Amino acid sequence: MKKRWNKNGSVLLIVVFLVALLSAIVAGIVQANTEELMILQNHQRSSQAIAIAQAGLNDAFSELRRDSSWTAGYAGKSFADGTYDVTVSGVLPCLTVESIATYNGFSSKISTDITVSTSSPYIIRIDDFGINE
Repeated sequence: MKKRWNKNGSVLLIVVFLVALLSAIVAGIVQANTEELMILQNHQRSSQAIAIAQAGLNDAFSELRRDSSWTAGYAGKSFADGTYDVTVSGVLPCLTVESIATYNGFSSKISTDITVSTSSPYIIRIDDFGINE
């Protein structure tokens, strides 16, 4: 006499296990994609802060081209949904210009050592350039 095995319960157990396994895989993929999006957003905001700091530097260079003795700088000047602060220090013809920008909680600093010509139009030569140093 042959015994008949009822396999209905084992198939259900295998299906439940496969559903749980696939759910774990999907959750892992979603988590990895979420982290990638956050990294991308942080990179974008950091790049925007650097661009705003460069704008502050260019703004200061524009002022120095008009008047080589300009050392007033800027404090909290708005640009592209962010702000920048610029300081100018040193003695002509060698100056240090520093621009610090903030954007959505991110900040960036650009420092330059420059030499300004002694006659108008004042030509600016960048001797040293550093980002976030």
